[in-house]
Amino acid sequence: MSTQIATRGQAERALSQQIQALYRDQLGHRPGKITCQLFDEKLAIVIEDSVTQPEQLLAEDGNIELAEQVREDLDSAIRPRLKSLIETVLQVNVLDLLSDATLETGRTGMIVVLEEPPPVRPSTSRKVAKKGGQNDPKFSEKEE
Repeated sequence: MSTQIATRGQAERALSQQIQALYRDQLGHRPGKITCQLFDEKLAIVIEDSVTQPEQLLAEDGNIELAEQVREDLDSAIRPRLKSLIETVLQVNVLDLLSDATLETGRTGMIVVLEEPPPVRPSTSRKVAKKGGQNDPKFSEKEE
């Protein structure tokens, strides 16, 4: 029996769910929405509400530099686990992982450079805007 290769959307959802679990298990923090988007050998990740309670408390008390240092330290601590998680889910090596967080918005953004595009199959659903409807020649499956 062969295992079926995930679609791009399935891989992105699996990553989002596992990143959320990693933050919960390792940092005791449940971030908001996590969006993952694959672009060939690149992966973009946006994590909403990624700032932990201690970071928020430090920032609110005016200790911005200390809050930023805590953020950098947490990022450094979780980076190897995040890299391993991405490699496991996508079945491809991570060459680089760039990340930054903004305390003001509570968002973290990451760009991951992969060794090669991950093995994903095309999505089964077609998300194509229909300008002229089904009879538009641009979207017709038969050649004229």
